[in-house]
Amino acid sequence: MTATATLVTPRVPRRRPAGANRGSSVLVGFVALLLIGMMLAPVVFIILGGFRSNAEITVDPAGLPTTWNWQNYADVLTSGVFWGQVGNSAIAAIATTVFVVALGLMAAYALSRYRFRGRGAVYALFTAGLMFPMTVAITPLYILVRNLGLMNSLAGVIVPQIAFALPLTIIILSPFLAAIPNELQEASAIDGLGRLGFFWRMVLPLAVPAVVTVGILAFVNSWNSYMLPLFILNNEAAYTLPLGTQAFASQYSVDTARVLAFTSLSMIPALLFFSVFERRIVGGLTGAVKG
Repeated sequence: MTATATLVTPRVPRRRPAGANRGSSVLVGFVALLLIGMMLAPVVFIILGGFRSNAEITVDPAGLPTTWNWQNYADVLTSGVFWGQVGNSAIAAIATTVFVVALGLMAAYALSRYRFRGRGAVYALFTAGLMFPMTVAITPLYILVRNLGLMNSLAGVIVPQIAFALPLTIIILSPFLAAIPNELQEASAIDGLGRLGFFWRMVLPLAVPAVVTVGILAFVNSWNSYMLPLFILNNEAAYTLPLGTQAFASQYSVDTARVLAFTSLSMIPALLFFSVFERRIVGGLTGAVKG
């Protein structure tokens, strides 16, 4: 008998031409630049508009400044109203961030590290909080704040902001804290650390990326909050910066250049804050997803 050997030639995957890969990369880059330009165009328009005069804006709204007029920005920066609103926004944002991080970290630690009856229901309750945006709850929230006597005060803005920021904070922190090995906690218990000692000495240092992420998100959301202060604050002395910008635009509606200068100065702090810590936000969210 004659044995016939059949040789099977392995199938080599076809490679895409180098030109096709380069063409797709160029297309993706072009689309990305187009989207970035569309998002940055309004910001650039507002900033440059503050350096122009009202006559220039009327004649050519989209043009560049012929002569750079720094007086608009100087008038805003020397105004006590502007700095008062910056102070109110800073107080509200810092207080909101501190309480959101502290309460969210403690709640996420308990939900992620310990088993107890009703744990799933509590976590589901916080998760359900994401389905109720501020716009849906603004009317009962207004009634509650009024009954608590917190109208026309920053406390009436801070307390609801903390409540609405906690669900997202707990959802981000819980998987991050759950990823901490149990062996580490057991070793800490052998060394004499209790639950609180393990929390302060081990959990907090390991959770810094996630804590920074939720802190930045809480700060930026509080700084940019508009609807809640609009319903709660009626006294101009307690206005936060977004609400003050709207009031300034209504008061100086004829002076377009000055309004643009006020608006650009109002959004620069949040833009800088977010730009500086953008990598930390991505790193914290990536750690939460991996956990």
